Amino acid sequence: MAISFMTALDRAALQLYHYVAIVIAGMGLFTDAYSLFSIVPVTYLIGRIYYNPDDGKPGTVPIALRAAVVASAFAGTVIGQLLFGFLGDRLGRRKVYGTTLLIIVLSSFNCGFSIGRTANYVIVSLCFFRFFLGVGIGGDYPLSAIIMSEFANTERRGALVTGVFSMQGFGILFSALVTMIVCHVFEVAQPSGKDPIFPHPPPSADLAWRLILMIGTVPAVLTFYSRMAMPETPRYTALVQGDMERAIVEARRVLEIDNDLMSDVEDHGASMMPPPDQYSFFSKKFFKRHGSDLAACAISWFLLDVVFYSTTLFQSWIYTSALKPPEHVNAFTEAFNLAKFQAIFAIAAIIPGYFAAIMTIDRVGRREIQMTGFLIMAIVLLCMVLSYNAMVEDNRIHFPYLIMYALIFFFANFGPNTTTFVLPAELFPARFRTTCHGIAGAAGKVGAIIGSIGLLWSSETELDEQNDRVPGSGMKYILIGLTAICFVGVVHTYIFTPRSTVAVPLEEHED
Repeated sequence: MAISFMTALDRAALQLYHYVAIVIAGMGLFTDAYSLFSIVPVTYLIGRIYYNPDDGKPGTVPIALRAAVVASAFAGTVIGQLLFGFLGDRLGRRKVYGTTLLIIVLSSFNCGFSIGRTANYVIVSLCFFRFFLGVGIGGDYPLSAIIMSEFANTERRGALVTGVFSMQGFGILFSALVTMIVCHVFEVAQPSGKDPIFPHPPPSADLAWRLILMIGTVPAVLTFYSRMAMPETPRYTALVQGDMERAIVEARRVLEIDNDLMSDVEDHGASMMPPPDQYSFFSKKFFKRHGSDLAACAISWFLLDVVFYSTTLFQSWIYTSALKPPEHVNAFTEAFNLAKFQAIFAIAAIIPGYFAAIMTIDRVGRREIQMTGFLIMAIVLLCMVLSYNAMVEDNRIHFPYLIMYALIFFFANFGPNTTTFVLPAELFPARFRTTCHGIAGAAGKVGAIIGSIGLLWSSETELDEQNDRVPGSGMKYILIGLTAICFVGVVHTYIFTPRSTVAVPLEEHED
C-alpha cells in the first residue's frame, strides 16, 4: 500500500540522527554483551574467593551454580522479550523504552551487591539480579530493533538495524578492557606488588569483581536521557495510533525529509491512512498471512542461539587450556588473561563480523547472508570435529583450533546472529511488530538456555582423564551436534525464510 508519508521516510537521506539512534538504541545490547562476557572472568574470581578447597588447588564455582547464574539471565530475557514486545505494540515504543534501560541499569549495578559475604549469598544475589537484568535486556531487543527499523530509510535499513546490533561487539570489547584494567590496578596495588596465590586471594578481590559488573552500567546511564528524549517512531504514530499530523511533526523534529513529499502528505494525509485493524494477533487471518514468517524467524533464531551461546561458553576451556594453569597464577592474573583473550577475539573476529554484515546486508540480502553464515559455521565445526583428537592433544589446544573458533564467531555475526535480529523487524505489520520480534527472540533465548547449560554440564562432566582442564570425548560429541544444527539452519533458511526484504518498504506488510 503506497503511503506518501512513509515514502518520504523511506527516501530520506542517511543523516546524523540515524547514527545517534544507533548508539542510543544499541546501548541495551551493549550492556547485554558486557554482562554475558564479563561473567566469565568474574565467575573465576568468585570461585577463587569463595570456593577454595582443601587440596591446594584454586577454587571454582560448582557446575550447578554456574549453570544457575547463566540460566537466570536467559530466563529473564525470555520473559522480557515477550512482555515488552507485547507492551511495545500496545503502549508505544517510546513509552516502555526508558523502562527497559532503567531495569538494565539498576539490575546490572545491583549484580555487584550481595546480601552477605558467603558463597551462597553471593550466588543467590547474583542470580536474582541477573534475572531482572535479563528482563530488561530481553525487552530492549524488540524495541531497539523496531525503533531503528521504523526510523530508517529503505535503502540502508538493514545496515542501520545491524548497526544497533553491532553494539554487542563493542560491549564485549569494553567488558574485556574494564576487566583487564580493574584486575591490573588491584594486583599492583597490593603491598607486595602481587597477591599470594594461596590459600585465598586478598580481600580486595571481592571488591574487584563487583566493580567489573557495576562499571558496565556507565555507558547505559550516559544515554538514558537521550533515550527518554527520543520521539515516538512516526510509523507507530501514523499507522497504529492513527495520528498522521503528529507523526509528521515528530518526524521533522529529528529528520530532514523532502519538503515536496511532506507538503503532499499535509494536503492529503487523511486519505492516505491505512484501513483500521481488521484482525487480531490471535486470529486465523494473522496466522494465515504472517504465521509462516513468524515461525521461520523463531526457528532460525532458536537454531542459531543453541550454537552461538554454546560456543560463547565454549570459550572457558578454549582460553584456559591455552593459558597457564590456574595454580601457577594469582586470581587477578587469571581473570586478566581471560579478559585479554576476549579482547583479542572481539577485535579479530566478532567486531569485523558485524562490520562485514553492515557493508553487505543491503546488497547481498538477509536470506543469502543467513544461509552462508550457517553453512560456513557448519563447515568450520565439522573441521573441528575431524581434527579434534589431533588438535586437542598434549593437554592443550593448538593454534589452528583457536583460528577455527574465531571463524565461528565471525560468520555467526556475518550471518544468522545478525539476520535473525534484522528480519523480524521488517516482516510484520506495525501493530504486531514488536510482539513478533519478541516472540522470535524468546525462541532464540530458549535455544540459548538449552545450548549453554547443556554445554556447561558436558564440558565439566566429560573431562580428559589426564588433564581436568581439557574436555574429553563428550565435547567432541557436542561439536557434532552443533554441526548438525548449523546444517539444519541452512536447509530451514533456504526453504522458509522470505527471499528478500532488501529495499522493500515496511508498509508492504501493512494488511
